[in-house]
Amino acid sequence: MTTAPAVEAIDLAKHFGATRAVDGVSFVVPEGSVLGLLGPNGAGKTTLVRMLTTLSVPTSGTGRVAGFDILRQPTEVRRSMGLTGQAATVDEILTGRENLKLIGSLYGLPRKYVKDATERLFARFDLVDAADRMAKTYSGGMRRRLDLAVSLLAAPPILFLDEPTTGLDPQSRSGLWAVLRELVSEGTTLVLTTQYLEEADHLADEIVVVDKGRVIAAGTPTQLKDQAGQASVVVTLTHASDVDRAAELMSSCSAEVHVERGSRRLTAQAGGLGDMTRIAAVFETSGIELDDLGLARPSLDDVFLHLTGHRAEAGGAADLTNEGVAS
Repeated sequence: MTTAPAVEAIDLAKHFGATRAVDGVSFVVPEGSVLGLLGPNGAGKTTLVRMLTTLSVPTSGTGRVAGFDILRQPTEVRRSMGLTGQAATVDEILTGRENLKLIGSLYGLPRKYVKDATERLFARFDLVDAADRMAKTYSGGMRRRLDLAVSLLAAPPILFLDEPTTGLDPQSRSGLWAVLRELVSEGTTLVLTTQYLEEADHLADEIVVVDKGRVIAAGTPTQLKDQAGQASVVVTLTHASDVDRAAELMSSCSAEVHVERGSRRLTAQAGGLGDMTRIAAVFETSGIELDDLGLARPSLDDVFLHLTGHRAEAGGAADLTNEGVAS
């Protein structure tokens, strides 16, 4: 028996006059997996999420969330998913606990369930000590965690996260990643938009790269990196005087060696660990001192540069919505 996908985008398009914010995007997200929508500001990521979560009507195409059509069954779609937008949507004059109580009443959830779920969620998101403080006293990372707790109150099987770690410090970002990985291990499906390459690499099972409203590549992080070129063995020498001899030794193991004299770095294309092992063996008996030797794969930033000609953090045209401009 085949399980239906958790989320499907089916030739989705959204036009604002002559601007094609999203221009025929399709993808499938299996249950219990993480899809990363990766692209720069203005790529169309937020507009895609707005359409899939029924906040914006497509110009053409459709989608399904938990098997429900976003156009014909919007109420069922909303009952099946949670959404955390780019900006925290909690009420700042309410306490953390009051925020969840408010959302629980709007959902029509039983009071006992809301009370018990609030305690579980505050424990999970390390907010127990701040539960009875007004949200306006929370740090940025705490507000994002509270926002995510609100999204999870009704235990949705599918969660859309629109750049959830934007503006967070590295420690807060790392902590949120850990929580998201825990949710996925428990069966939650995530659709994550991000312009952080490291975030997509850490969290996503599959990545869809979007630029100027179109899908320009899709695959696992490893598959996408393979498109950007081969792995390389990178050697950093201790002494600049050894550069020429080291380049000669590496050339005996690789057809092409790139030398950066200022940084004492030598780079050779490699098919994998076998090539690195051979180069390491050559240096082991050479008497040349090394600061470092390792295998470097292309990064997702290399992938984006390879596909688009610009870095992922470079901005594009505005990602337009009915309410204004979003990233």
